[in-house]
Amino acid sequence: MKYTKLGKTDIQISRICVGCMSYGKPSEDFHLWTLEQPEAEKMIGYAYDLGVNFFDTANQYAHGTSEEYLGKSLRNLGISRDKVVLASKVYFNPGHLSAEAINREIEGTLSRLGTDYLDLYIIHRFDYTTPMEETLQALDGLVKAGKVRALGASAMYGYQFHNLQNLAQQNGWTMFSSMQNHYNLLYREDERELIPVARQYGVSLTPYSPLAGGHLSHLGWESGSKRSQTDQVLHHKYDQAKENDLQIIQRVHDLSEKYGVSMSEISLAWLYAKEAASPIVGATNPKHFAEAVKAIDLELTKEDIKYLEELYQPHEIVGAIKDPQE
Repeated sequence: MKYTKLGKTDIQISRICVGCMSYGKPSEDFHLWTLEQPEAEKMIGYAYDLGVNFFDTANQYAHGTSEEYLGKSLRNLGISRDKVVLASKVYFNPGHLSAEAINREIEGTLSRLGTDYLDLYIIHRFDYTTPMEETLQALDGLVKAGKVRALGASAMYGYQFHNLQNLAQQNGWTMFSSMQNHYNLLYREDERELIPVARQYGVSLTPYSPLAGGHLSHLGWESGSKRSQTDQVLHHKYDQAKENDLQIIQRVHDLSEKYGVSMSEISLAWLYAKEAASPIVGATNPKHFAEAVKAIDLELTKEDIKYLEELYQPHEIVGAIKDPQE
């Protein structure tokens, strides 16, 4: 395993992050394909044995049971708290990013995880209903109180992230160290503005959906998996550009044949070539983590990267939320 620093902090993260949205109690109103506690614990233990120390969850994943399963798994496995980097998120809750909501939700997250601090607290989206100053002050207060070590942000527009960072910098509040954005070979809209802003501020990219919900790991569109059959969010994210994306998927397959590796390895290697610090890999099978580890050392040539990228066409924005007043 290789490691890197999270933004400008001294927090060392593995080059792979375990996406814990895959773990939690299955439900009709979240996801039906998530793993229950025993299976989740096996996956978390397997990733840790590979050298992964970075785990990402959120307060609303599987209605809080994702956080519960992660915390319980670490305790059952006897993994010391100081050996892992735990990240969770706030936004999809009453009050979004108001000071009241942030201070309430952090307590619930810490309780479910069974810890007294988070290494990384991420705002899950941009909040149009709360003044930025209120949100930033509340987050800074958590850092000063020792409940959070570093701050991150997730899918939003580039100008929004710039405004947040600029405001925090002007007021001496804690700035964001990571950007967890929607980024993969089938969705590259953030290359226009959000990623350049992140680089401007020395922020680590920890992209979610690095394999486009599995589309970049196999030929064709449907895989026959339970997720492929039941995940409506996945269909919303990718079905609209299916015809163009299938051509890119074919090229990923072609390169995987050339190098004698899996399609997942090619897709992740492309993200590393684009300077992603730690893609968030949501795995329900040990081989997914094993392939992710191999991808870290797979170097693509400039010709390979051009071959993978040149068919891409602009996509509709998926991830960042539009202003509800518009």
